Order: sequence, then C-alpha cells, then structure tokens
Amino acid sequence: MNLTAGGKTDQGLVRANNEDNFYLDEKLGLLVVADGMGGHASGEVASKLVVNVIRDYFQGPQKLVGAVNPAYSDATNKLCCAIRLANQAVYEAAQSSPQLKGMGTTIVAVLLTGNKLSIAHIGDSRAYLIRADNIDQLTDDHSMVNEQVKRDIITREEAAKSEMRNILTKALGISADMEADLDELTMFDDDILFLCSDGLNTMLSDEAMLEIISAAGDPVAAGDALINAANERGGRDNITVVIGYIKKKKWYSALFKLMEFFRR
Repeated sequence: MNLTAGGKTDQGLVRANNEDNFYLDEKLGLLVVADGMGGHASGEVASKLVVNVIRDYFQGPQKLVGAVNPAYSDATNKLCCAIRLANQAVYEAAQSSPQLKGMGTTIVAVLLTGNKLSIAHIGDSRAYLIRADNIDQLTDDHSMVNEQVKRDIITREEAAKSEMRNILTKALGISADMEADLDELTMFDDDILFLCSDGLNTMLSDEAMLEIISAAGDPVAAGDALINAANERGGRDNITVVIGYIKKKKWYSALFKLMEFFRR
C-alpha cells in the first residue's frame, strides 16, 4: 500500500500557546499526534519529546525493549516499544526538573506495514478510519467521561457537555510504567486514516469531519478545512490533525519503474 499524508497544527482561538505536536513519515508509514499537558509550557515539552523519541526509534535499528506481546505483529510490538521508550523519556525529564514536574501528553500513533495497520494510543487523542463513505473511531478515549459512558452512567451527548470531559484516566509520562492500548487492522485501497487531538473532535462531530475530508480530496486541503471549521466553531483548544490516504500499489507502476531502470 502507498501512503500519502499531510498534517497541520494550530493554536486555536483561546489557548495562550500550542502544546500539540505531530510527526509523519510517508515512507515509513508512520503517523503520530501528541497533545501535551502541564504548567509553564511543559505540555509542549512533553509532546515534542515523545514525538522525537518515536521518530528517532523508527529511524534507528528498532530494537525491542521490554515485554513482547505475542498476540500482535512485530510491527505493532515495535510501535508499542517506541511509545514505551517515549514514556520513559518524558517521565524521567519530569522527575529531573521542578519546572517540568507533572507534565504528560496523550499519544496516538499508527504504522502502516504493507496492508497491515498497527495502532497504539494513550489518552484521548484519536485515530479514525474513513472507508466506503463511513467513519469509524479506531481508538477508545482514556477519559473519565468515556468510562462513565461505557458504564451507562451518562450518555454521549451528556459526555460532550460534561465539565469532566478533559480529565484523563491514562496519559504518557505520568508514571514510570504506562503501556499503550494496541490494535491491528487490514487496510484497503481508498481507505483514509486520520489522527487528531481533542481540539478537533470536541469542536466537530464525526459526521462533520467525514463530510469535510470527503470533499477535500487531498490531505493538505483536508487538514486546512478541518482546522478552519474547528476555529469557526470557537477553537477552544489547540487543534492538530494528520491525514493519510491509502492507495494500492499498481503492478504496472512497478513494472514501468523497472523498465525505466534498465533503459538507463
């Protein structure tokens, strides 16, 4: 599968600074979004650090550190390992400086290997899949209100308006041992992936995001349109989105490249 991706982050209209960060590598098939938290701009430090650790891990030898989960592929275990190392880096940085103490970040990351997608996340930043004009949330928010929804204490409509909607039950860097939730998915031609911080999905419904992305046609235009729409509705938080379009590799394209090689 071929991945064409784009990403954008925006401060929004209310927050004093932007504590979101993202990373994408089309060749590696890697997409990452992190939403930092903590005082004195330490949330920005946390999200930037975790993005850099994951980036460096996949640009290096990718050794597995810690427990390997036999239920998942090697690629998914590597993604889990990268997040494990990122958690350690953020936690140790927070312990070493009074200015950074208590900082943390959400993390959502996907890795495309052939037609298999590895998914890992901690917190309430989300991954979505658009397939055949339908949108599905691939991740489960680690938040207080989501736990209440799952236990039928409140409805999803009530959760969206709750004053506790920003309280997380898991965040990267808060403790020395923090493991990501993992999942795997088979991808198909014309699938669209997108990752976002909660500054997007708290401003726009799933249906609105689906409509905007479907109309855009490419990841850069889609990202711009999503952020503009979130800001038009108030922009109450930092907004980050990374979008990836999946296309099946065409055999004749590979053949054409091979013929061009031998003509040289």
